Amino acid sequence: MSNMIHIQIDRADGSLQRLIGLVERRGFEIHGMSMTDFHTGMGGDWRTLTLNVASRDGTRCVDNLGRQIDRLFGVRRVEDTASANAA
Repeated sequence: MSNMIHIQIDRADGSLQRLIGLVERRGFEIHGMSMTDFHTGMGGDWRTLTLNVASRDGTRCVDNLGRQIDRLFGVRRVEDTASANAA
């Protein structure tokens, strides 16, 4: 089963590598990704990403992955559709 995770992250060197590496190390596969860049012109540049992820073995919880992503340096906001639909 795949889940969508929406992430706001700073546009900084290595930010996407850190994010993708974390997702893969935590036992998830990325099935799709879309990204939009935002530029404020005052140092407030960020990206909005939507990841379609699935657990490799079916035992991983996307809620835990969202909390781990939220602790990454430069992440501004994380929301997964499973938690949003449950609320």
